Amino acid sequence: MKHQGKFAAACLSGLLAVSSVPFTAAPISADEGDILVTDFEDGDVSAFSKRGDTDTSVIGTSSEDPYSGKVCMSVTERSKGWNGPSVSLEALGCEPGVQYLASAMVKAQWYNTINLSMQYTDEKGEQHYNNLTKVVSQGEWVEIPATKFSFSSDMKDVQIYIEASDAVDLYVDDFSLKCAPVYPIETDIPSLKDVYADSFKIGGAVTVGELAPKSTKDLILKHYNSITLGNELKPENMLDQKASQAMLEETGDNTQPVVKLNGSARVILNFCRDNNIPVRGHVLIWHSQTPGWFFKDNYTLEGEWVDKETMTKRMEHYIKSVFEVLAKEYPDVDFYAWDVVNEAWTDGGQPRQGGTYDENRESSGWVQIWGDNSFIEDAFTFARKYAPKGCKLYYNDFNEYMQGKREAIIKMATELHEKGVLDGIGLQSHLNVTNNATTDPFPTANIYASSLKKYCETGLDIQITELDATYNTSVANGEELQAKYYSDIMDAIYENRDSISAVVFWGTTDDQSWRADRLPLLFNEDYTAKPCFYSIIDGIDYTTTESTATTSKSTETTTSTTSSTLDSGTTGKTALRGDADENGAVELRDAISLAKAIAGTEDLSVQGAKNCDLDGEAGLSGGDLTVMLQYLAGSIDTL
Repeated sequence: MKHQGKFAAACLSGLLAVSSVPFTAAPISADEGDILVTDFEDGDVSAFSKRGDTDTSVIGTSSEDPYSGKVCMSVTERSKGWNGPSVSLEALGCEPGVQYLASAMVKAQWYNTINLSMQYTDEKGEQHYNNLTKVVSQGEWVEIPATKFSFSSDMKDVQIYIEASDAVDLYVDDFSLKCAPVYPIETDIPSLKDVYADSFKIGGAVTVGELAPKSTKDLILKHYNSITLGNELKPENMLDQKASQAMLEETGDNTQPVVKLNGSARVILNFCRDNNIPVRGHVLIWHSQTPGWFFKDNYTLEGEWVDKETMTKRMEHYIKSVFEVLAKEYPDVDFYAWDVVNEAWTDGGQPRQGGTYDENRESSGWVQIWGDNSFIEDAFTFARKYAPKGCKLYYNDFNEYMQGKREAIIKMATELHEKGVLDGIGLQSHLNVTNNATTDPFPTANIYASSLKKYCETGLDIQITELDATYNTSVANGEELQAKYYSDIMDAIYENRDSISAVVFWGTTDDQSWRADRLPLLFNEDYTAKPCFYSIIDGIDYTTTESTATTSKSTETTTSTTSSTLDSGTTGKTALRGDADENGAVELRDAISLAKAIAGTEDLSVQGAKNCDLDGEAGLSGGDLTVMLQYLAGSIDTL
């Protein structure tokens, strides 16, 4: 059945206006609670230490202009910007795989960028530094907002610290480190992989930090049958500079860069292996997140560019090594697809400019050496040679709907497919529901649909690889616009389902997205489904594979529920309290139908109205809707 795009979820805001009960999941607080919460009024700064043996800073307290109370923590005599107060997570008993929230009030002596950052040592003894969030102080107190983070079991000596861009005096007050609240997923909503089981794989991208909470794992297991590692298989994480230099020194061979599989990648791949989830590999050859030293003599950024012959051998060895290490360590993981080359064309359909990613993030080391995009054919030739049997190979790009880029991609992909080295095209589909503060989408759903049709007409396999759709939160009806837009986009995808083998959303929950400030995904931070989730499943017939999942629109299947049944009276249909559409389950769509019935815009059947009379008062009213929302939110167990 064609996806109808009925957009029932657009009524959600009106539904919530009828009832004062918020439709959110109740958090389950972590047992550990507060880890380190202090306003420094007791003068104790012993949990904080200086960073590095050469740090000359002094950590103490100051009574001069604290944010609250009488004192704050002061960090004076800093000689470097990275000098600052550090907290050892292991010393505080923090554990891998748990999400934490850190916040503080901070002030610099004068204008400075202040970072909350993380430092850790990997399994090879190399240190890493990640900026978690940053704020700007112009000599006044500013807030580092509650920032979510986690660390994996392969990360040792993990610390979070506060630093400033210059070596000025730094002040901290109201520091807080807590376990992040844990939210359960909604188990009684449809599974995306079930809804689209007859059409294509439904997947999500995930990073090791994002995977940490059990709820994220539960969300993936319920909804996805494909996983893309967000960062962990990219060249900057797979290439080992020190080992490559050691190999060069030992063998004198300048063409055998060493590939490593880091612990963060293993965390995700272990999860995929243990749960039999196919993996979409991302990415082998890319200008971005590929270190400049990979293209230089002696594997140093200061070296001269190597020649094309040397780099061709390095490319082949790298691609071969990636496939080999994964085959050796994860023979049971189904790497069903790989992005061989990523983002090689400009929007106008031209090759990128030559140069290193380290110097200019838009420049390509591959173009620098090859002179053009002819390196793409070499990459696919090597990938076909070494990829596991059955693994399909894709060219992947963003802004794929831009005419110049689209024409270049189709021409290139068609030629490589004819040579037998390319299977399909990956369309990233990073989209925008609203453009800045306006309600104009970019691209429009019609433009996207037209472009998608042109790709599908090539006869190549198409995958939607990184789907998300942002909206500006200052737009009053942004969430409704997002739901309508997602519905239209998925209509276009569904109509071309015979040419599309996978649809992958780029992330799990809004707060973990790379575009988190514009809320681009299907699930809220508390794992509740957004209106856009319901808008992309409405109108599709499907068969459930979960005993507790929502039933099909077209098939009466048994569903687990704690609601009590009603006397069916003379209707002859199964009666279930709260079941407005009489499909055998109590869902958000029933609440939407009830809200419309109360508003007089939709009629319920006699039995449906009887099912929804929940508050003990005769007739349908806001009281009945409140009871239903309480049940759906988990506030009450039965109707």
